[in-house]
Order: sequence, then structure tokens, then C-alpha cells
Amino acid sequence: MTTMQNRSLNKTDTTDSARTGMAGTGVLLRFMLRQDRVRLSLWVLGIGLMSFYVANAVQALVTDEAELAQMAGLFADPVGRLMTGPAYGMESPTFERFYAAGYVLFIYILTALMSIFTVVRHTRAEEASGRAELLRADVLGRHATLTAALLLVLLANAAAAMLVLLGALSGGFAQEGSLLVAGSGAAIGLLFAAVAALAAQLTETSRAASGLTGALLGLAYLIRMVGDMAAVQGTALSWFSPLGWSQQTAPYVEDRWWPLLLCLALAAAAVLGAFGLSTRRDLGAGLLPSRLGRAQARPRLTTPLGVATHTLRGGLRGWGAAVILCGALFGSYAQSMVDTAASLPEEFRSFFAGETVLLGYLAYMAMFLALFVAAAGVGGIQQLRGEEKHGRAELLLSAPLSRTRWLGAHLTVLLGGLGIMLSFTGLATAAAAVAVLQDDPAAYFNDILWASLHQGPAVLAVVGLTLAAYGWVPRFAGLLGWLLLGYAAVMTNFGPLLDLPTVFSELNVFGHLAQYPVEAVRWSPVLWLSGIGTAGILLGFTGWRRRVINSG
Repeated sequence: MTTMQNRSLNKTDTTDSARTGMAGTGVLLRFMLRQDRVRLSLWVLGIGLMSFYVANAVQALVTDEAELAQMAGLFADPVGRLMTGPAYGMESPTFERFYAAGYVLFIYILTALMSIFTVVRHTRAEEASGRAELLRADVLGRHATLTAALLLVLLANAAAAMLVLLGALSGGFAQEGSLLVAGSGAAIGLLFAAVAALAAQLTETSRAASGLTGALLGLAYLIRMVGDMAAVQGTALSWFSPLGWSQQTAPYVEDRWWPLLLCLALAAAAVLGAFGLSTRRDLGAGLLPSRLGRAQARPRLTTPLGVATHTLRGGLRGWGAAVILCGALFGSYAQSMVDTAASLPEEFRSFFAGETVLLGYLAYMAMFLALFVAAAGVGGIQQLRGEEKHGRAELLLSAPLSRTRWLGAHLTVLLGGLGIMLSFTGLATAAAAVAVLQDDPAAYFNDILWASLHQGPAVLAVVGLTLAAYGWVPRFAGLLGWLLLGYAAVMTNFGPLLDLPTVFSELNVFGHLAQYPVEAVRWSPVLWLSGIGTAGILLGFTGWRRRVINSG
């Protein structure tokens, strides 16, 4: 009798343990939904609006099938395949095939980024801040946080997929292909959410988890680039990339669903791995050992400038490598623009100012890449907020170090890094363009370099306005910076087609500078934007000196 009772008790304990492992998942999910109601809504709406706009803008941009066939050559070209995908259906293009071949890859990437940031924020970031430990002190299962985070991403991806589907259908596209585009985006989002969950078990910081998963996303894009560039419809190498799997579904051409099974199978394996590894580590710890620091600090860490360099160099290095690589890719597309310039529709040529499509394209690319440089600036200011929230800024300020010197050192490193980034991006774009251009290529080198540097005042204005918000209302600094950049990106890429009142164009920080080298430099907007940036920096310093540290 005693043995039977013990077995019954053991069975009950096991059942209770399994149940309590998920205890509180529903409550935690509702809390996460409330916490992310604005952030996730913006992500989902942004992805849906991109699908809606592109699906309809393609048909507004091109008026007939003949012009569409001419433009399809941009995506069928090897450099075009390198940037956008395997060019399924471009030998006989339709509007829906043009949409799928040229634009859905970026919808997939945005969905993956949304999923990565959401999972990391609600798992590893919560552990690093200590909030997860506080919640686990109550009746909350060990797996509740990870389960709720994955369910939240599942809901977000389902909502985004629905909006992508409606956007594609609004363009009159075929239902099956539109369903496949939406389903592919959701599958990619779930896969990288699962990979982020796995990375959160391996690393000790949210930055490391996001960086590791982001690097894998970049690697997937790089593998797809090489595989798709080699041949139309891709090569065997394309199948080694999850992004390649999504594009090998060939929406509106072959409508294959089975490649998505690879995404879902890998996602399931990553989720199982994440749950398994979460039981093998302590809360707040990572399975990968942290790299031991030096026994003695480097001499430069005894100065505010050295500490600032140590803090910001990782983010600046990552952004810089990505933007410089993009500059080289865009520069290598220069000869393709020359070859197709005569056959481009007038609506497409309107994106590039001036009579010469090549110079207009290079001016447009300089402004487009400057958006990413400014994004690195916004990210750097968010790192300052992180230093403050985690107490490291307060620790340094407890020494004989004024607030002005602390912020001034970080701002010096940040602005210096952004200046170097603009310079090397211009050099990479110029070198790649000179390498492929056939007609007097050396004549373009200086123009391309100066076109990149000419965007400096706009970047300074974004940094200044974001720093002003950091000084007075730090909680909203990042939001303001990303809104400025998001608005600028929409107006820069789609403003000419929207035919909006002039006031909307005036609000675009990057829309005031002359499109050099097509147009001569206008010094008035250079001075105004520089003044706005400088005023924002001074305002930020004033607020930083007056407010309470780690407030707001």
C-alpha cells in the first residue's frame, strides 16, 4: 500500500511540475500584449502598409506590359538578383510577379527583425534587467516567459500576414500567390523568432542575443545573394538560406508551398532546443561562457573618451560594416543603370533627378544610405539610455566626472564614427561604381564621395533632435529618432508617387539638401540643418544636466 501511495504521489508531483512549468503563461501574455501594444502595432502596420503600397504603386508607376517588361530587366540582371532574389517569372513579367520578385524579400526581412527584437526583449532583456527574477518569485512557471514571448510573436506574425495578404489582394493579385507571400513572411518570422529564443539561452546580454540572431539573418541574406546572382531561379547554394527557401516558393509563378516546411521544421527544432536549454542554465546566465576581461584596464579606459569609445564601438562597427557593404553593392549596379537608362519608363526615371539617370541614381543612393548612417546615430543614443538604465552611467558619474564631460565624450565618439561611416560608404560606393563603369569611370569617383559627405548635415539634424529628446524625455528619444527616419524613408522612396502637399515634403529632414552631383550644392539647407542639429545638441545637454539620472 505504501509503495502504491508513493507512486501516486510521484505521479502527482510530476503532473504538477509539468503544469507549473507553464503556470501564468496567459497572464504574462496579456501583460506583454499591453506592454508592446504601441511598438508591435507600429511594426505590424508598417509591414502591412509596405505590402499595400508596393502592390498598388507598381501599377501606378508602370502603365502597360511593355514598360513592365523593360523594368523587369533590372531584377533579372545578375546584380538585380543579388539584391532582390532569383527573379522568378521575369522572362514573362506581370504586375504580381514584379511585386514578388522585387519587393517581398524586404517584407520578409522586416518580419524577421520584428520577431527577433520582440523575443529578445521579452526573454533575455527581462532577465538582464532583473524583472524576470522578480516575476519568477511568484507563481510563474519556468517556461512561462519563453512560451508567452513565442505566442506573442505568433500573434504578431499572424496579424502582419493578414495585412500583407490584404495588401496584395488590393492590387488585384491572384489569391493563391498572395496567400503564399503572406505565409512565407509568417514562416520566416517564426523561424527567426525561434532562433532568437535559442540565442537567448546561449548568451548573457540582450545585445549579444540580438547580435547573434541578426548575424545569422545577415548570413542567410549573404548566402542567398551569392546563390541567386549565379543564375536565374537560383542555384543549389540558394537552398542553404532560409530567405532562399521563402523565395523558392515562387509566388504567382509556381506557387510551391513545400519549401515553407523547411522553415517550420527548423523553427520547431530551434524552439525545442530553446526549451531544453532553458532548464540547463541559471536564471540570468547564458550557456556560452562570457569572455574574460583583462586583468588590468587599458590605459584609454581611464579617460571619458576611452570609455565612450569602448561603449559605442561595437554598434558603430556593426552598422558601419553593413552600410559600407550596401554602398559597394549599390555602386556595382551603376553600369546596369547606364545600360537600361534608355528603356526605363518616365515614371521610374522620376525617382532620379536630372537628365542623366546614372548621376541621379548615385545621388539617390547617397541619400538612401545616409538614412542608415543616421539610424546608427539613433542606435548610439539608445545605447546611452541603456548605460543610464543599467547604472553604469551613475557609477562613472560618482567619480570626479561631470555630466557634461560624460555626454560630451560619448557624443564626440558617436559623431566621429558617423563621419567615418559616411566617408567609407562614399569610398566603397565610388570604388564599386568605378570598377564596373565603362565610360570614363574615374570622373565619377570624387562626385560619389562628396555626394555621401553632403548628407552629413541631415544626419547631424537627426542626431541633434534625438539627443534633445534624450536630454529632457529620455523614454521617448528612441521613438522620436525612429519616427524621423521612418518618415524620411517613406517620403524619400515613395513621396514622388504620393503627390502629397508640399508641407509633407518639408517635414522630411533628408529632402532639403540638393541632390548632388545632379544639382549644385545649396548652402542654405546645409546651414539650416547644421543649425538644427547643433541646437538640438545644446538643448540635449541642458536637459541632461537638469534631470534626474535614470528618470523618465
